Amino acid sequence: MQMQKCVFLDRDGVLNRERGDYTYALDDFDVLPRVAEALALLREHDYLLIVITNQGGVAKGRYQRADVLACHQKLQAVCGHLVDALYYAPGHPDYSASLSRKPDSLMLERAMAKYNIDPALSWMVGDSVRDLEAAAKVGVAGILVGNKYPPQTHTWQTADLWQATHLILEQQKKPA
Repeated sequence: MQMQKCVFLDRDGVLNRERGDYTYALDDFDVLPRVAEALALLREHDYLLIVITNQGGVAKGRYQRADVLACHQKLQAVCGHLVDALYYAPGHPDYSASLSRKPDSLMLERAMAKYNIDPALSWMVGDSVRDLEAAAKVGVAGILVGNKYPPQTHTWQTADLWQATHLILEQQKKPA
C-alpha cells in the first residue's frame, strides 16, 4: 500500500477564530477567511486533511464532547466536508495525564497508522509551538501561523492557513 501525504491541522486559531477562551458554542465557532479555499487547494494536490486539536475544556467541565462534535460538523459543512478525520484530546493536565494532548503526539501517531501517512511528505499547521512540538516527535514538518509569536520563532511561519498552503505547495515542488 502506497503511503499518503497529509496536512495535519490544529483547530482553534488555524481553522476557526481563536477567541482567547474555549470555543465550543456554535454561535462562537467562526471559520476563518479562505480556510475552505485552502483545504480545497490542498485536496487538489492529494493531501489528506486531518484535524488534531486539544479540547481540555471537556475535562474541566466547561463543555461536553457533543459540543466539540457539533463544532466539527459545522466546520465540515462550511468547508464542503473536505476534512478526512478529526481527532481531539478531551483531557487537561490539571485533571488527568494524556499522551494524546499536544505537545505529545499520540493523536498524530494514531492518524498516521490508520491512514498510512508518510511523515516525510506531511505537514502540521498550528498556531502554537506545542502543535509543532507534537509534529516534530513523529517527523512531520511544521508551519506556525498567526501572530501569537514574534517573527522568526519558527523556520516556517505565515499569517494564516492560506499562506501556509502556498508554502506547502511551494516546498512540495522542490527536489529532495
